[in-house]
Amino acid sequence: MMMPSSAASPNSAPPVQKVLDLLDRITEAQGKNVSQIVNIQKLRSLPPGTFGRIWADTLDANNLQPFTTGSRRKQLHDGVHVLTGYGTDPIGEAEIQAFLLGAKFTPTNLMLGLGLLRMIYRNLNCREQFTWERLWRAYQRGFYSYFDPDTWQPELLWHLPLAEVQTLFAVKSY
Repeated sequence: MMMPSSAASPNSAPPVQKVLDLLDRITEAQGKNVSQIVNIQKLRSLPPGTFGRIWADTLDANNLQPFTTGSRRKQLHDGVHVLTGYGTDPIGEAEIQAFLLGAKFTPTNLMLGLGLLRMIYRNLNCREQFTWERLWRAYQRGFYSYFDPDTWQPELLWHLPLAEVQTLFAVKSY
């Protein structure tokens, strides 16, 4: 889940930030935290149309900063948005979790997905746009892809055109 660049203070952190902070503490205790992977300046310097440049442009267009702490999987989450084209709104986040469940089932994705569904249900604007078919299509895209969120190495692919990266993982357009 992408976070706005204007993060709230620790005492007034929104619920999503509290979850992310908890995940960092858990992964730290498990020894799964890694050094910063995504360097936004490096991504911005790549040619237009490349996976890395589109990653940076997506963050910039949404006034977001990359994740720079925690596990590898967390830090690379924004790249899944770019790879799949799903938005950063609650429905797009739910689609990401459905895609990840299809690609590789984990209880964490199931819990995040259920939490997002609860958020969508409480938000009338999101409820009007939500359909189960969207989540099912996202799940199917993940299921039929070659994508493994635990082993992919986008930093080796940043210089490639986005369409080529999508082809490598068999992530079909929707």
